[in-house]
Amino acid sequence: MRKEAIYHRPKNNFAYAYDKETLHIVLQTKKDDMKTVQLIFGDPYNWKNDEWQSETNSMVKTGSTDFHDYWFIAIRPPYKRLRYAFICSDESETCFYGESGIFDNPPKGIANYFCFPFLNAADVFQAPEWVRDTIWYQIFPERFANGDKNLNPEGALPWGSTDPSTTNFFGGDFQGVMNHLDHLESLGITGIYFTPIFKADSNHKYDTIDYMEIDPQFGDKQTFKKLVEACHDRGIKVMLDAVFNHSGYYFPPFQDVLKNQEHSKYKDWFHIWNFPVVTEPQPNYDTFGFVASMPKLNTENQEVKDYLLKVARYWIEEFDIDGWRLDVANEVDHSFWRDFRRTVKEAKPDAYILGEIWHDSMTWLQGDQFDAVMNYPFTNGVIDFIAKNTMAATTFKNAITKVLHMYPRNVNEVAFNLLDSHDTPRILTIANENIDRIKLLYLFQFSFSGTPCIYYGDEIGMSGGHDPGCRACMEWDEEKQNWELFTYVQRLIHLRKTEPLFGNDASFRFLYANDKTNTIAYEKYDEKKRLIFLLNAGEKEASISNACIFEASEQVNEWSVSLQSNGVSKECTNISESLTVPALSYRIFECTK
Repeated sequence: MRKEAIYHRPKNNFAYAYDKETLHIVLQTKKDDMKTVQLIFGDPYNWKNDEWQSETNSMVKTGSTDFHDYWFIAIRPPYKRLRYAFICSDESETCFYGESGIFDNPPKGIANYFCFPFLNAADVFQAPEWVRDTIWYQIFPERFANGDKNLNPEGALPWGSTDPSTTNFFGGDFQGVMNHLDHLESLGITGIYFTPIFKADSNHKYDTIDYMEIDPQFGDKQTFKKLVEACHDRGIKVMLDAVFNHSGYYFPPFQDVLKNQEHSKYKDWFHIWNFPVVTEPQPNYDTFGFVASMPKLNTENQEVKDYLLKVARYWIEEFDIDGWRLDVANEVDHSFWRDFRRTVKEAKPDAYILGEIWHDSMTWLQGDQFDAVMNYPFTNGVIDFIAKNTMAATTFKNAITKVLHMYPRNVNEVAFNLLDSHDTPRILTIANENIDRIKLLYLFQFSFSGTPCIYYGDEIGMSGGHDPGCRACMEWDEEKQNWELFTYVQRLIHLRKTEPLFGNDASFRFLYANDKTNTIAYEKYDEKKRLIFLLNAGEKEASISNACIFEASEQVNEWSVSLQSNGVSKECTNISESLTVPALSYRIFECTK
């Protein structure tokens, strides 16, 4: 037994309030080191005859990575207080692990146990409930649809007439989005994430000139309000992109600094190293990356903070938007984001706050800043395993298990799970134009915990490389659209909405991974039923032993999944010793006790 590898901390993703009555507790141990783990627990004030009254329950192993196993239990302490320790056993010995360390026998003093002092309702992480069931669709407004040619910027090109570049325009606008809401509603979309819509100089609009004005190429405020209302009428939420880390070069305060230098009243709005301010050959001020046209805003400055918080409130109160996606969120100070959350939640308590962070984000996900982050660790794993076929099955299993245990479950349920975006190549290009791999990607994405997002055009088979290739005009010629893929994604979304175990109402756990065949099995389960997914990401037919998949007490039905049909038929299945899965395909089983 490797006692030094046992780890727990009574906070963050290891001990947290899942809801107002339930605590989730997780223990990390060395991989394959423990046979069983139990939790010994009780109320800290429950004593009888000088003996602390406790009880013991078994914990469940919920996953493994390269080095660790994770053990889980949900507890409902009747008085919302808890003291607890872990009983860890391998084949030959047992130890007790509490706050004071590891013991051979049950610790005597209660101070030796971990403490969860009180489950305060105010401390429960609470993201908007509606997000758990939302299917997102990301729109790059300049490239989705041109509905009003009178708004075209100077030099705009005919729609789709040439490849996208970093500087060309095609005239996408709000009217174009409204003209195609039927397409989104038919697909099953219930949330739109717009990249920036505010007045800016570029086609991507991440170089804001005026945060309080719509870019004229998209329309005006009246048109935007009409768009939001049209979306809401169809049950579609609207999330905007907030670029608060940096402004654009033509942002008036920055222009004032360039003009008046150290005498500018806006000089402290930015991180200027010295005067005079220069942009070439290198800027002498902080920027996004090293882009001189994107000067970093000083969000510690009260005037800057007041201005940006006014922006955050304005678009909610005036236009009833439903959320903010926060660009380069990890480079803005935590104090600003705490004030931002208070402002947004005052304006609309169930608004969704999504941060763009590409790494471990626990610091931002403790209920005082963001509701979720863009789940790039998930993205990287599924892309490498399924799309690129460069990651082994066990490595993928370990990577996704780590993702699941990186945050509390109530955080994972609203994580923004994307396959690609305006910042990455499109998944079809990454997958070398292999539609079967794309189908497996979507199956895993839509059966995983979190809230899935589709990048515009992926559903009809658009391809494209790195920026600007991934930002091509949406293909509206039906003869050039892949309607088989569209129908497949449409059916997955329907399953996500109608089958509780397909979405966030179920736990997730891997059952099997085989590196030789690049095949995995995972389950979505609750107390009564489970769905088992067998995915073969390999190039050859694979056989999977049923020994690690099914239990003898279960009634097993195989889903006859025609994801182009209107329903999923269930066939009673006689399970043989092994199951075959065709190359780049899957099988789904429904199991009941």
